[in-house]
Order: sequence, then structure tokens, then C-alpha cells
Amino acid sequence: MANHSPFLKATRVHAAVALCIASCASAWAQQNPNEITITDKLPARVSGFGDVPAQELPFSTTTITNATLQDIGARRVSDALHLDASVSDSYNSPAYWDILSVRGFTLDNRYNYRREGMPISAETMIPMENKERIELLKGTSGIQAGTSSPGGLVNYVVKRAPTNAEQSIRNITMSYGQGDNRSVAADLGGRFGEVSEFGYRFNVAHEDLNPYIRNTKGHRDLVAIAMDWRLKPGTVIDFEFEQSHREQIGINGYSLLGGVLPAPVDPRINLTRQPWSQPGVFDAMTGSVRLRQELNAGWRWTTQYGTQRLKTDDRLTYGFGCGAISDYSQYCADGSFDLYDFRSENERRLTDALQTEIAGKLQLGQLQHELTFGFSRQRQLDRMPPMQSYNYNNTPGSVFTPFNSSASPKYVTPNTNRSEYSTELSIKDRVQLSDTTSVWAGLRNVSYNRSSVQNEHTDQTVQYPYPDLYPNAKQFTGSINVPWVGVSTQVKGMMAYASHGHGVEQFVTPNTASYGPNAGTQLGIGRSRQTEVGLRSLASKNQLEWNAAIFEISRPYAHDLFDGPNYSTRYIDGTQTHQGLDLGATWRNSAWKLGAQTQWLHAKITDVQQSPDTVGATPLNVPKFVLRGMAEYRHASVPGLRTGLRISHEGQRNVTEDGSVMLPSWTTLDASAHYDTKFNNIASTWTLAIDNLEDKRYWRESPKQFGHYYLYPGAPRTIRAAVQFRL
Repeated sequence: MANHSPFLKATRVHAAVALCIASCASAWAQQNPNEITITDKLPARVSGFGDVPAQELPFSTTTITNATLQDIGARRVSDALHLDASVSDSYNSPAYWDILSVRGFTLDNRYNYRREGMPISAETMIPMENKERIELLKGTSGIQAGTSSPGGLVNYVVKRAPTNAEQSIRNITMSYGQGDNRSVAADLGGRFGEVSEFGYRFNVAHEDLNPYIRNTKGHRDLVAIAMDWRLKPGTVIDFEFEQSHREQIGINGYSLLGGVLPAPVDPRINLTRQPWSQPGVFDAMTGSVRLRQELNAGWRWTTQYGTQRLKTDDRLTYGFGCGAISDYSQYCADGSFDLYDFRSENERRLTDALQTEIAGKLQLGQLQHELTFGFSRQRQLDRMPPMQSYNYNNTPGSVFTPFNSSASPKYVTPNTNRSEYSTELSIKDRVQLSDTTSVWAGLRNVSYNRSSVQNEHTDQTVQYPYPDLYPNAKQFTGSINVPWVGVSTQVKGMMAYASHGHGVEQFVTPNTASYGPNAGTQLGIGRSRQTEVGLRSLASKNQLEWNAAIFEISRPYAHDLFDGPNYSTRYIDGTQTHQGLDLGATWRNSAWKLGAQTQWLHAKITDVQQSPDTVGATPLNVPKFVLRGMAEYRHASVPGLRTGLRISHEGQRNVTEDGSVMLPSWTTLDASAHYDTKFNNIASTWTLAIDNLEDKRYWRESPKQFGHYYLYPGAPRTIRAAVQFRL
């Protein structure tokens, strides 16, 4: 496949020009006070069905608004999505990029994230200050994304210029908390020109990171701009760009001790921190440009280009296994563990995508069709340094006593470069059988060309255990069709729906030395399937809003086995099936807002040949029951004051495959108070929040990665204070 596709290039000049424009504006205005909102009423770009309100779609979506992001002090997407009962952690380290699961399936950070509807890699730290909302599509997303894991699809929608010429935005936000974190952010927006044809939105943020976990200091920065140009009625060009930087000392997880689940530990301890530990560094440049053109007869044409450039210095002082007894799945019974010095410098990830769509309504006979035709071209390039350090430190660590060791930074393990190209054609149709009943259908054809090449060993003085692997080039090409169909009907203020869809995903063995001969290997394309039946309220004036859905998702089962003395092999073998029930309800009046979301999940593994003892077992790190609830009260005696309480509960989950070790369920309470007021005609919102009110110690999650059982402790009681001025 040729490497010279006509992709545009985003540059930092965009940001400089936009900053100059932003500085010329002078209007000042007030925004509405924040209010926590999780909604399914807004059109969700992640759905792929244009301006259809999310509550009318025949599948499950959640939209978390900017007001909610502000109220909870969201710094990363996991802070926001944890408000939804279908979302839990999946090897989600506090100082690393988010790794989440939806409906029990881990999202693939390379395929399951979108920004303005365009594919991005989430293998970086994505800031929240310039995000207007976050959209979550639950379940298989093949019709929306082509290649993706079946859990769901996340879309970031950036802040845009106000549409009203009379409105402008001047917000300053400062916060303190989560240990000794300090942040300041500015949000500016407005319109200018003879007829207000130009709009802008500028965001900048800085945070000094010093969280509750000791010895994990760092900092982060963000600069972002979004602009639009109304060329003429029906023609709009807009672009957005952001540059972010984050560096912070990494945090290692705990593990089982000789097959035993230890008591929850003090979450403030950075277990493997050493005097020579270096921070991980994440640099990201992301942007897009879009042309929207209204055509005759209500049709519209949209063409968009998105680009992302990531640079990562991935570093971690790493605890892994018990070498004393050659058990690399957990720590030793006495609390000791092997310490590794991991470094992979100057990792480069490039994503480009060009997509065009034409959408409109067409009357055929007695039926009205709402059609969308789409074409997209994507490439993802992972360019890694020739070698990485993944070295045993020769000094055992301990979970019980502090220790010091020496660095072992020599680069001895080859990396793997990956190249992926895809071309996608799609058609989506909503056929209105009547005023209340619609049939939905979609088909996406994905043509792909994916290759990986393992780098040559550059240090001939080191005897690598697998010298016959280089070069180890693999290539996959092919074409696959992804269908989807649904039906919905409205009756008495409710909507009932049913849908069935497929998804496709690529299975790749992680590029680490712990996988030995299997490292970096592409294992092929797998097809997932989802069936969902649901019922939800529609009437927006009701005080009570509710939803219910049952679903079944199946996919090929990926698992690791220890096939050698010190390495694992990843296999695609068997089927993983998740059956679940989602329930949610929100009730409100002038003073109260009450809400709850729950998910019951029955997950099983079947048809495994490599390890038949896992047949019938529950997948690891998948809670059987999740509850998210909230209560908020507006105090009539103190205008502008609202207080709230949130509860999060996650049920038991398997730590080991045979279920002999289970992670206990846990429940936390969070409290908050928000006060909207004015000083000298300057509107402001003051926030005081306490997370984990009872200061419980608990194990938050128990993922298995690289053949190793991990345990991550929940955060302790933390206090956060913030103020936002709307000038």
C-alpha cells in the first residue's frame, strides 16, 4: 500500500493565528451555572445517524455534558465515564492513559475512540478543559467505526464558538485538591467580522500534579483553539487544534501474594518509586478541519480531515512476578517481587483520516428514507524506537518495607513497528414506516492492509533468547462487511426498540518481552455480535425519565498462557459471551434531582481448546453488578446553593481464572456542594467536594496483563475545591 495518500498536515501555525484572533475580541458575557447532567436527549455524533436525538436511537448511548465535567472536576475521561454503570476500570493506572471496559469488554485504545467523529489513538493522556461533552455508545460499534472492540465507542466533542453573535465566553477556573494538585484554566470564545461570520473558542490550562500518591509529582499543559467561518448561508468551514503535554512519575500496581489476596493497602504509597525513576512523558497534537455544505432538497455534504501526532517516553519502575520460584503471574508469598526498569523512548504514533458523507431524505413510494452515504480513508502508523529497556533489576522489592536499588537502563529488547491502512464505504438508512415506527439499517465495508515488522537487535553484545525472529514481518490484507439492523416504535410516551449488529477487531499480542516469540504478533481479525432490546421514556416534560435494555455480546476469546520459563503466549481461542441488563431512572422537581443506573452482567467463556479448565468460567476483572446513584438538592433558603451525594458500587469479580480468588465488592460515597453567586456583577460557581467520604480502603480492580495478576487500590478520602469566574 502506498504511503503517500493526500493527507493534510496540521501545524502549530494554526494555534498561533487563532491566539491572535482570540486576543482581539472584547465582548464579555455570562454562562448559565453548572448543573450535573447525564443525558440521552442530545444528538450524539457517535451514533452515526446525524441529528437524530439520542433518545430516539435503537441502541444505548450516554452523553456527559460540560457542566457535569466541571462539577466533578474531571481531569480524564475515566472521571466522567465512571458516572455510567456500564463502565468500569480495566488496567487503569492513575498516571497512565485511561483503559476502560464497557459492558465488561475492554475498549481498544487504538480503535474505540473518536474526536469530532474522527478516529484517534487514546494511547496518550487526553485533557478535558476544551471538551464540550463526551459521548458513549454502548456495545458493538462496527457500523459506526468499522474496526473496534465490542464494548463501546467514545467520542470527544470539543468546545466551539458560540452561535449567537451577541454571546461571548470568558471563563477562568482554578482548582485545588486530589492531594496537592493545583490548576488554572481559561476558556474564551466569541464571534467577529462584519456579519459575525467568524467564530473562535480558545482554551488554555496548566496543572501542577502532586496527587495523593506520594512521590508522583509532575505537570501538564494544554493549548487549544477552535474556529469557524460562515462563508455564506449553508456553507461553513471550521477547524480545531490542540497541543497537550504531560509528564509524571509512573505508578505500579500490587498483586497476589503466593495465590492469596492481601488486605487493601495504603493507596498513598508508590510501591516501586526509586531515586532514579524517570517520569513518563506524553505529547499530543490533534486537530481537524471540516467543510459542511447544505445542498438542494434538504441534502447536506460534509467532508472532514483529522490528524493526530503522539510522542511518548514510556517509563516505569516496574514490579513483576516472583523470580525466586519462577512464577511471573504474581508476587512472592513473603511480599517480595522482581523489580524491572522499563523504558521505551520516543515512541511515535500517527493517525490520519479523511472522511466524506452525504446525507438527506428521499421519498420512495409511500416510504421516507433518511440516507447517509460515507467514504473514509485512514492510516495508523506506530513507529517505535529500535530497542526498549525491560530489564530485571537484580534487587528484589517488597510490598512491606521500603527499598532502594540501582537503575538498569540498557536497551536490550527489540520493538515492533506497525502500519495500518483502511478504506471504508458505508450506507445507513432510516425508513419511516409510520409516524411512530422506523426501521434502521446499515452496512459498512472495511478493506484493510495491516503489517508489523519487528526491529533488528541493535546490540550484538547481548544474546537475545530468540535470535531467529529478525526480521519478523507479518502482513494481513482483506475486506469484511459489517451489517447492522434495528427497529423502533413509539407508544404512549415510550419507545421500544430492538437491534442486531456486528463488529470486527484486530487481535495483536502486546509488544513486550514477556511474550517472547509471540511479542508484537498480529493474530488476525475477529467478529463480534450484539443483540439488544430496550424500552425508554420519551416525554421530556415528565419528572421521571427511565430506560431499560437487555443485551448479549459475543466475541472471540483472547487469553495468555505461560508456554515458557519466563514468557507467555497469547492465543485467540474460544468465545466470550456477555449477557446483561441495564436499568436507569432520573426523577426531578424544583428542588430535588434523584438518579440511579445499574448493570447486571452474566459473562462466560466457552469452547476453549488450549485451556479447557476455563470453559464456563467468568472473565477476569468483570464485576457482576454495578450501581451508580446520585441525589442533589437545591436549597430554597440559600439561593444558588445545591448539595449532592453520589454512590458507586461494584460487585464481586474474578481475580483468577478458576474463581478461587475473588475481589470483594466495594461501595464509596462522594459529597459535594456548589454555590452560584455574583460579586460585582461577575458570576461565579464555588465548589467543595469530598470523594470517598468514609475513607474506605479497597481494591478497585484486578486486571491480568502480560500474564500477571494486578491489584489497584481505590483512592483515599480526597478533598477538592474549585471556583469558576464567568466574566
